[in-house]
Amino acid sequence: MPAVCIYFQVHQPIRLRRFSVFDINRDHSYEDGAANRQIIDKVAEKCYLPSNELMLELIERHQGAFRIAFCLSGVLMDQLERHRSDVLDSFKRLADTGAVEFLDETYYHSLAFLISPREFKEQILLHRKRIKALFGQEPVTFRNTELIYNDEIAKTVEQMGYQAILAEGADRILGWRSPNFLYRPAGCETLKLLLRNYRLSDDVAFRFGNAKWPEYPLMADKYAHWIHQNLAADVINLFVDYETFGEHQWQETGIFEFLRRLPEEILKHPDFRFQTPAEAARNYDAAAALSVPDHLSWADAERDLTAWLGNGMQKDGFRSLREMEKAARRCRDASTMHQWRLLQTSDHFYYMCTKWFADGTVHKYFNPYASPYDAYINYMNILDDFSGCLKERAQGKQKSARNRQNDKEDLHP
Repeated sequence: MPAVCIYFQVHQPIRLRRFSVFDINRDHSYEDGAANRQIIDKVAEKCYLPSNELMLELIERHQGAFRIAFCLSGVLMDQLERHRSDVLDSFKRLADTGAVEFLDETYYHSLAFLISPREFKEQILLHRKRIKALFGQEPVTFRNTELIYNDEIAKTVEQMGYQAILAEGADRILGWRSPNFLYRPAGCETLKLLLRNYRLSDDVAFRFGNAKWPEYPLMADKYAHWIHQNLAADVINLFVDYETFGEHQWQETGIFEFLRRLPEEILKHPDFRFQTPAEAARNYDAAAALSVPDHLSWADAERDLTAWLGNGMQKDGFRSLREMEKAARRCRDASTMHQWRLLQTSDHFYYMCTKWFADGTVHKYFNPYASPYDAYINYMNILDDFSGCLKERAQGKQKSARNRQNDKEDLHP
């Protein structure tokens, strides 16, 4: 009995303000508060609120047979709590249905796995704690930033007690095999791997509103028919950005009507059902072991790390950030760690990407900077300032420690 597993990535980064060389050592505020508020309001009205309302309607209409999963980044949850508590409340109402699973990721939607094992685990635990506090769930499924995955990540995630992990069903790792089955990550004993069916997912995420696409317009019954052709499958994983609904694909494309009709069209076939990732991991055995030694992601044609670390600017920025870990930790200050971690968010490196053609168009759409070079210069100016702040704070800690020692000596000569 094939399952359809729908998962949504929900993320909005903290945008950095324009930071020139003249701001270094003078102004230590890095966030563009006005832009962040404007964007979160826009996406809330166009996507989050109408989509959540529709999801709740569909769950209630189908009496829980329609089941979905979300992964909200920590930086998004922070912004919603600060500016749009109504959106956060709408996610809580979805959690209360019992038909929605909330997944874990790195809190700051970061490349923390490349910084250090300690940083990776700490961000995951921060996210786990926040999901428990907001939605009352103990996440058992993990999805790394932008579905970045390899065997080592899987081993770490299994050691942390997770039951399932998501990744991209890329042809280069599957070969002749199908993404429509669960797999066992190489080196793992209990963790199960769910792979995104990128063709069916991208039909909605990228091609839906393209009038030049041969399958345009895509209607729910046609799409359900494509899914029903996979009767031999165990689970068909449809993973997309939540902003697909109303933001990337505007309401005028018919995307909400498509979504409204989709569950009933899929459930018309008696052999198909909806399941969350955790349910699929419990209900299906792994078809085989699968080794992914190199990094895999769902970004761009290459589906690797080149969207974030593909050129010299990106590598230089990330190397500089990574080298600050010891200094940031020595400050023993929550605010300092928060600032450093906000600078880890993968979007900052995505904005520096210099790819062209189809992938370049996608990068340009999401880039608040005039060019990748502007993104790099702005980011490095901020890192330069933050580096100075770390030195000042470390010196302040040392001075305080010396003063405390002197006080003790004065009291006990």
